[in-house]
This record gives sequence, structure tokens and C-alpha cells, in this order.
Amino acid sequence: MNYLKNKDEELLIVGASLNELLADYHLYYQKLRNFHWNIHGRNFFQLHEKFEELYTDARTKIDEIAERVLTLGYRPLSNLSDYLKAASIGESKSNLSDSEMVRDLLEAHQILIQRMYETSEKAEKAGDEGTIDLIGAYIRELEKTSWMLAAWNRADAEFLKEPTLA
Repeated sequence: MNYLKNKDEELLIVGASLNELLADYHLYYQKLRNFHWNIHGRNFFQLHEKFEELYTDARTKIDEIAERVLTLGYRPLSNLSDYLKAASIGESKSNLSDSEMVRDLLEAHQILIQRMYETSEKAEKAGDEGTIDLIGAYIRELEKTSWMLAAWNRADAEFLKEPTLA
């Protein structure tokens, strides 16, 4: 039964893109666990808690993305070897400083946001409003988290600019 009003071939592209996002989220999740376990120094309590908050959120998104792939009628990736092949996010070392960890997360966020934009574009072409809605909320949340981490790390002194009036 095709309860979706889309053609299978259109959704196949969306399902494949969601699987790539799923793989990236798994690498991101493990990166957060790594940092949660290996943070040390003066910012231990602050970042230990923040990393846990972020990996808990990532775990929820992993499940939602996999369930969206299933909703579209496809099988989500589910093996570590497949995640490593499909992901654009790489693994991280365990001995990074707090600032290096946050910088590494900001780089991962850029990859995730780019992947989400690509997935959303494919979903739009397929008329897949469910995926567009899901991904739009993820983009908004991750952009806000990125701003907060950049502010904490002062990784990008130019990230706040004066808007110009037209």
C-alpha cells in the first residue's frame, strides 16, 4: 500500500539522502560521547553536561531519521561499517583540549547543516513535506547550538555582525 502521495523513484533519492544524514549523525553522536568521557580541565563540569545534553538530543534525532527512512518505505543503515562509508563526519581523537573539542563540533555542525539542506532540497523536489518539516526543525536547532558553542569558544570573532538597513 502506498500511503504516501509520492512516486517511489522520487522518494528513493530522499531515502538515500536521509541515510547519509543518519550516518553523519551516528559519527556526530560518537564524537559527543568521546568528548563527554574525555573532557578535563576547568571547563569539565560545564562541557561534560553540555556534551551529554547534545548526545542525548543526537540519539533522539538518529531514531527519528531512521524512522523517517522506514516511513518512506526504505531500510535505514544500521551497521557501523556502513556509517563509516556513508558519513562525511570523521572520528575524533580523545586527547583534545576543551577548545579543540568545541571547534571539532562546530566543524561537524557545518557538515550536518549542509547535509540537511541537501536532504531538504531533495525532499522538496519529491514533494515530501514530512521530511522537509523534520529537517527544518533540525536546522534551526543546530544553527542555534552552533552559535552558542561559537560564542563560548570565541572560535569566530566575526560571527556577530551589524545588520545594515536597506
